[in-house]
Amino acid sequence: MPLALLALAVGAFGIGTTEFVMMGLLPDVADDLHISIPTAGHLVSAYALGVVIGAPLLAALTSRLARRHVLIGLMALFVAGNALSALAPGYDSLLAARFLSGLPHGAFFGVGAVVATSLVPPERKARSVSLMFLGLTVANVAGVPVATLMGQHLGWRATFLAVSVIGVAAIASLALLVPRHHTPGHGHAPATGLRGELAALRSLPVWLALLTTVAGFGALFAAYSYITPMLTESAGYAESSVTMLLALFGVGATAGNLLGGRLADHSMRGALFGGLASLAAVLVLFPLLMRAEWSAALGVTLLGMAAFVTGSPLQLMVMEKASAAPSLASSANQAAFNLANAGGAWIGGLSLAAGFGATSPALAGAALAVLGLVVATAAYTVDRRRAAITAHPGRVVASHVPETAEALRH
Repeated sequence: MPLALLALAVGAFGIGTTEFVMMGLLPDVADDLHISIPTAGHLVSAYALGVVIGAPLLAALTSRLARRHVLIGLMALFVAGNALSALAPGYDSLLAARFLSGLPHGAFFGVGAVVATSLVPPERKARSVSLMFLGLTVANVAGVPVATLMGQHLGWRATFLAVSVIGVAAIASLALLVPRHHTPGHGHAPATGLRGELAALRSLPVWLALLTTVAGFGALFAAYSYITPMLTESAGYAESSVTMLLALFGVGATAGNLLGGRLADHSMRGALFGGLASLAAVLVLFPLLMRAEWSAALGVTLLGMAAFVTGSPLQLMVMEKASAAPSLASSANQAAFNLANAGGAWIGGLSLAAGFGATSPALAGAALAVLGLVVATAAYTVDRRRAAITAHPGRVVASHVPETAEALRH
């Protein structure tokens, strides 16, 4: 695998760290800025909003630039956002800085996925994407816990300064390792430009692929958003043990991400459908797994593994549906991941509010995973139908209008 994938993974590590570390720093930020914890929670929402807006917008605006330059520019914006977060004098300025930090997130992963797949043979595309995403999953295992401890002992501003340093390291890695010169399609934007990129979003299969991402990862976040009360109220863990269990989730996610990349290189459809089915099965079993400490630890690990098996296949599915102009669609898929985060948490919360019990969000997530399977099936059905029309237009017309076909034969 090319060393350029390491540069992409370093950037993903920094992005994953800054995205999730705020959850652990909310009490410290709230105390320092003299605001309530719910108000501090808006800092998480501001970052997510930046991702949703920035992913398609920045991908569209940079569609004609060399992708190597785009990646470096996006990381520079990432460094600026985190440095401004560290220096923010008050809540409003920190809110704006968090929004700015989120803007390059989706576009970096979207454009990075296109670059990663362009650097390897076709039979290793999914593995290349999984190696870039490895930075994101490792961030949950190591980056977020270390950054949280740093914030608790040195102050939350030190955390964002440290993340800025990671961003600078990513810029240096991208400049050194991503090749300067490529043959067409390797690191440069396609000739279609902005118009061609926007045309990709008019495709029904692309939208079905994006909806599969929303449903599939919405299933994860419906359960994961409420994992702490499940572990404490159902499994009987002390709150002090939750951090260790979340690290197990990160271990499972890392293993699932690497497994998904290998499986998808053999069969993208098999990896996607198998991953969604496994996720649904794990979530259905979650209420049983949460009845004892040992099974709860196993359940958290399996949840991370089953969910992230689908990461690379979902990214490649979107890129495949928009093969003529993949950058915008690939970046839009990152916005879909964040919509899944918000939507899944909302649906899981509805089950709790309805009084169905602490583990009920997992069953709501299972329903979303099944929905993802249905949408993915619809996407592949539409693709087969369109391929059949393209390959044998007369045969398709004849099969649906037998009277006309009979008339033509005579």
